[in-house]
Amino acid sequence: MPTFAADIGNSDTMLGLLEGDRVLAHWRVSTDEHRTADEWDVLVRGLLDRVSPAPRITGVAVCSTVPSVVHEWREALDLRFPGLPRVFVEPGTRTGVPVLTDNPREVGADRVCNAVAAAARWGGPAIIVDFGTAITFDVLNARGQYVGGAIAPGMEISLESLGRRAAQLRQVELHRPRTVIARNTVEAVQSGMVFGFASLVEGMVERMVAQLDVPAESVEVVSTGHLAPLVAQECACFTAHVPLLTLQGLGLVFDRNT
Repeated sequence: MPTFAADIGNSDTMLGLLEGDRVLAHWRVSTDEHRTADEWDVLVRGLLDRVSPAPRITGVAVCSTVPSVVHEWREALDLRFPGLPRVFVEPGTRTGVPVLTDNPREVGADRVCNAVAAAARWGGPAIIVDFGTAITFDVLNARGQYVGGAIAPGMEISLESLGRRAAQLRQVELHRPRTVIARNTVEAVQSGMVFGFASLVEGMVERMVAQLDVPAESVEVVSTGHLAPLVAQECACFTAHVPLLTLQGLGLVFDRNT
């Protein structure tokens, strides 16, 4: 019987039904900090009503990078799933993956879930690149321990910022252009976004592999996040693409705490 899971990000919230690390169904909705508990409840109920046969939820798992939303989510869960076991990924939650950073409490819950899923599937060493509001890099050493990572601005916020700050540039669709050397303004922006970020990712991965001081072929390099397909296909460094890695890790964390 499935667990209901929510990965609450700055821009989007991924919702899913899980059995362990297996995702049975999933949905992506916007993260609205002004949405009330009642509104979240209505949204969740509407999505679950689309599942046939109706699932019998046995527990709830949540990770969030938006503290202001968590209170409303707790109230919404009281309305929708009263009395069910629930796990919020936060400092003190058992994950099975040691976090060897200066301050483990600073590591985002979604990044912890990514590390848990990667460690369970590949062990280490591994580098997870998550293409979301930010592009996050998370690194596991050869023992499957979380040793740190990096954070870069995401593609969408970079594109929005460029449109606001550059008077002669307008908003364009995030789409792969025909060529790297563009012949019009729209494709020039698209080239900078797609191929520029691909180069950023490949360069960061190369530097991280060098710092791990292990053979490059021994490192699993995993892409995830809803924007990953746009860039990952331009990168030679990736060995796997797992779109729902965070939800899978969330399911594993739930199992380890209930």
